[in-house]
Amino acid sequence: MSEEKVAHARSGWPMLAVTLLLGVVCVVAIVAGAMMLPPDEAPMTTTVHALGVVLLVVGIVALCVGPVLLLMGFFTIQPNQARVLILFGNYKGTVHDEGFHWANPFYSRSAGSTYDFQSGKAVPKSTKISLRARTYNGEHLKVNDKNGNPIEIADVVVWRVSDTAKAIFDVDDYNTYVHTQSETALRHVATTYAYDSDDGEITLRSNIEEVSAALKDELSVRLEKAGVIIDDARLTHLAYAPEIAQAMLRRQQAEAVIAAREKIVQGAVSMVDMALTELAAKHVVDLDDERRAAMVSNLMVVLCGDSEAQPVLNTGTLYQ
Repeated sequence: MSEEKVAHARSGWPMLAVTLLLGVVCVVAIVAGAMMLPPDEAPMTTTVHALGVVLLVVGIVALCVGPVLLLMGFFTIQPNQARVLILFGNYKGTVHDEGFHWANPFYSRSAGSTYDFQSGKAVPKSTKISLRARTYNGEHLKVNDKNGNPIEIADVVVWRVSDTAKAIFDVDDYNTYVHTQSETALRHVATTYAYDSDDGEITLRSNIEEVSAALKDELSVRLEKAGVIIDDARLTHLAYAPEIAQAMLRRQQAEAVIAAREKIVQGAVSMVDMALTELAAKHVVDLDDERRAAMVSNLMVVLCGDSEAQPVLNTGTLYQ
């Protein structure tokens, strides 16, 4: 695997002054050489004429080659940006210093090319790399959770390049690599956990922080080869697949009703026990087992019923 080497480029302002001075000298040489030439259609007979031709040719060649070649060495680097220096295929280092710089004009401006599947053409890879944080919004994926239930899931990943050498030389296209590995990691994490469970285990729906941490760790391992680090990874969408969504909704509703009924029954039993205990303690009424059972039945109906209880007046006795 490649390893980033830090390089430093000289300031571009002194070289800009040298380039301008060289351009002025070339123009002066061209003008001086033109003034030394003989009049039109006159033969060149003196040494001055020959010197004028030399100055004219040298000035034109120097103007076309010198300043143009020097101008190719200028480049700028913005904050959180870097440039990889490649000289005839050899990696020389990475410049992180922001500002206006000048380096060897023969440093490559592209690091090979990568194939773009959308356009079907080879696209050159720039030697300038942004080190800023980037966000990848993943598409909705249909996968099976740990229990085999089809679910829809999507994520958002915040990432940035930390090692420019790995990003340029160890993978073909680090942007595509990040997108592909993000989808693969999300599918793996989705199949590791269940969508929902009553067993107290980590689930996709109830343990968002734990699942996000697992997704971040998975991505960090996969993207280390490309010199990319993950700042954050979160789930942005989680739902059952449409074909089972209605059935799962009914299941959740049934579980909610059962849980609510359980709470109601527990509360009713506690209230009935309290009522019987208070009646016996204060000697309000003495109840035998049959009457106690009837009171418990009536109280449970009143406390656990969905609708209001309708009182019935008994004109007789419990035994008639």
